[in-house]
Amino acid sequence: MSDDAPPPKAAAELSGWKAAIGALSEAGATSAVQPAGTRMALQFELREQTPRTPDRWRGATAKTASGPIKPGATYRLGVRPVVLSGAGNWTRASVSWNSLGYQTNRLNLRVEQQRWFAQVASLHRAVREVYAGQDGDWLYLDDYQSPLLWPLLAEAAELGIALVGSKKDAVVTVGTTASVRFDASMPEEVSGELRLKATLAIDGRLHPLASAGQIGNHGIYVVAPAPTQTFTLAPTARPLSDEQASLIGSPSELVIPARDVALFLAEYYPGLQRSIEVTSADGSVRLPEIAPPEPEYQTRTSRPKLVLKTVATDRRDWFDLGVFVTIDGRDVPFGPLFRALSAGKKKLLLVDRSYLDLLQPVFDELRDLIAEAGELNEWETGVRISRYQASLWEDFEDLADETEQASTWRDSAAALLADASGQAVEQRPLPKGLQATLRPYQLDGFNWLVMLWRYRLGGILADDMGLGKTLQALALIAHAVESADGHESGRPFLVVAPTSVVSNWLVEAARFTPGLAVASVTATEAKSGLRLADVAAGVDIVVTSYALFRLDFAAYQRVEWAGLILDEAQFVKNRASRAHQCARDLGAPFTLAITGTPMENSLMDLWSLFAIVAPGLFPSARKFTEEYLRPITEHANTEHTNGDGSNGGHADELERVSRERLAKLRRRIRPLMMRRSKELVATELPAKQEQVLLVDLAPRHRKLYDTVLQRERQKLLGLIQDLDRNRFIVFRSLTLLRMLALDASLVDEAYAGLPSSKLDALFDQLEDVLAEGHRALVFSQFTSFLRKAAARLDRQGVAYEYLDGSTLRRSDVIGRFKNGAAPVFLISLKAGGFGLNLTEADYVFLLDPWWNPAVEAQAVDRTHRIGQSRSVNVYRMVASDTIEEKVMALKDRKADLTSAVLDEESVFSSSLTADDIRGLIDS
Repeated sequence: MSDDAPPPKAAAELSGWKAAIGALSEAGATSAVQPAGTRMALQFELREQTPRTPDRWRGATAKTASGPIKPGATYRLGVRPVVLSGAGNWTRASVSWNSLGYQTNRLNLRVEQQRWFAQVASLHRAVREVYAGQDGDWLYLDDYQSPLLWPLLAEAAELGIALVGSKKDAVVTVGTTASVRFDASMPEEVSGELRLKATLAIDGRLHPLASAGQIGNHGIYVVAPAPTQTFTLAPTARPLSDEQASLIGSPSELVIPARDVALFLAEYYPGLQRSIEVTSADGSVRLPEIAPPEPEYQTRTSRPKLVLKTVATDRRDWFDLGVFVTIDGRDVPFGPLFRALSAGKKKLLLVDRSYLDLLQPVFDELRDLIAEAGELNEWETGVRISRYQASLWEDFEDLADETEQASTWRDSAAALLADASGQAVEQRPLPKGLQATLRPYQLDGFNWLVMLWRYRLGGILADDMGLGKTLQALALIAHAVESADGHESGRPFLVVAPTSVVSNWLVEAARFTPGLAVASVTATEAKSGLRLADVAAGVDIVVTSYALFRLDFAAYQRVEWAGLILDEAQFVKNRASRAHQCARDLGAPFTLAITGTPMENSLMDLWSLFAIVAPGLFPSARKFTEEYLRPITEHANTEHTNGDGSNGGHADELERVSRERLAKLRRRIRPLMMRRSKELVATELPAKQEQVLLVDLAPRHRKLYDTVLQRERQKLLGLIQDLDRNRFIVFRSLTLLRMLALDASLVDEAYAGLPSSKLDALFDQLEDVLAEGHRALVFSQFTSFLRKAAARLDRQGVAYEYLDGSTLRRSDVIGRFKNGAAPVFLISLKAGGFGLNLTEADYVFLLDPWWNPAVEAQAVDRTHRIGQSRSVNVYRMVASDTIEEKVMALKDRKADLTSAVLDEESVFSSSLTADDIRGLIDS
């Protein structure tokens, strides 16, 4: 051992720190390795905004810009995520801003890159002041109000995220600093003349202002389309002034004659220099020094005067809302005031360098109203208000000192406000061609529909099933056809209904309005060889199915319709479906949704319908969720979890917010939805008796069910934490348990030897029912179980009819039951839950419960409807101590959903959640 060698202990310690540093080095080397997974890029594209006109008020809001910049056109810089394909190209690969959260595994995305894109999307959502359209694929850099965008873009290179264009050779460059200024010069060839030219420089290099755009108030981008498309963007050193912003996109040069140069430099240059920097690049102009201004700190506290105006525009349902504010005789621009109030500022600096005090009570009220009106997605081009927002206008009107309304808006709003306040809607004579006697509530419905029609307002007729909604709609159509002042004279109404209900419209129209010419569409143009326009020519009503409407939508768009009527409108409740989009995009001047179940699952069903019939009544789906759905359901879910009330003040606050939002929601929808229950308006209907029959499983069946339940419970508890991703597997397990509770052989024919307690109980009941001469409807969601019931009826020699989704001659089957002697009608819940009038039966058996109460109610109301003269008996058959009992409890909770919004102020939860599923499988 040498003299300078460390002692053994020191050597061990040295070895320890060496090992630690070595481990760090290895970690650094590992992290430097290119990460595995699919690489991502941010794709840039200049997009031309598509103006909306009366003929084209919906549809795409932007398209790819092509060719040189067109004068007068509006352009915005869109960005979206793309991934690197195996061929080395950047492609969308179904990745979008909305799908990033669940595409990681399928596309093997790099986690750190995916997280970066999520931050970009979140920044856009968090701070933008307006909702700038419906272009779901793209986010627009123009909208980013936060300068935090620039650190994110700088981080992209570190994460290996490419910045690319939609064209293969495009170049994207992020600069350091952008500046907009005036360059002053005095050309030698023009004696004494001073020229001010607006210039844009990014990192010292000049770019044309004509091809520039603004990123919030903190950045600028320039797009050069040829010869190679280039995108250059950079932050500004300080926020852009309004004067600087006005120069972007429009080249500007001012010429000051020699005789005015001294005047400009002495009186105009100091004020201009405060908002836009003025330099002289060639030194030909000697610019005077400017002393720092002495700002006036006077604070104006006089009560402002508000004047409101509405000016009719060429857009369906929308009017410009002019808000004019004056204080001490000075006009205050509403734009800066709106932004200051929205940002919660206490003062607003005015152009005369004085301050306006924003803490006055009048601004508190205006701030609240602006927040509510700000939900509308039309702030991009100025403040706008929809005629459907009549109650919002009334609030503004109460606050304003003066109002001046457009006459058409005033008429529409007055009609809505009168209806909302309970005043009688104007009574109209029934059309001469209507061959029916309307009940009082149907007459009220007719007058309400005429009011909507007259003012081109859409609505939802949501009466209970069996109250004659089709008759009321036909009365409206007859009125429109006969009306001398009909604003859509000569155009037919388009009725879209489920395939099984189309024939019913033809029958009802022939019965109640025989004078109307009605045509039905049974195939697409390609298949039938007939042009839809030819079919629609000369008729009053065209009836088609949702399937044909969706498949042949281009043909329906080419026809000018008087109005659109959506029967069984719950078919378009899914806002992502093609049918929903077609209904929104048709552009008919009047839209009516008819449904007895406007909310089958959650509040979003209601949003979807109003998005079609009353665009502008509510904000976007995301903001509707934040404003209504989430606050209302949070209280219900807390109450469900802590039913003993032990959650104290937090629950009280949730309840208060929930009730406030619920009241606000009901106030919004009330003028545009008419809903009457049978209990209130059809008191002559016979009684409806409902009873739950608990059925005990046979011992061997019980043992099998309990074994499978334990297995599925363990699996489900591990899946429902991420319900969105595992929804299919979760529902498959729940369906398995439901089928097993019903009949073990539905799961596996190997269990056919186990007794079917449910079928035994059904036939025990049917024996007495049929012996007394009654007729029965038997519903199940499982056609395989219905067929087992049919086989037993065959063995016992009992006549029956059968209907499910595979039935080809549906009308023949229905007609045989209505006019024949078969005492039993076996019906699939999905195929026969709507569009049927079966008052010949007076008993209803529901063989398996479902957590959607609206679906069951529709089935029961096939027989409990106008025309029924006998008491109706409803039996819900539930297997004891199984998932079916849990479904019944959940169904009762879900039943409060509709009554809370449409009937009475109770609190409810939304559609099926993880907590709901946990409750279904808990023992």
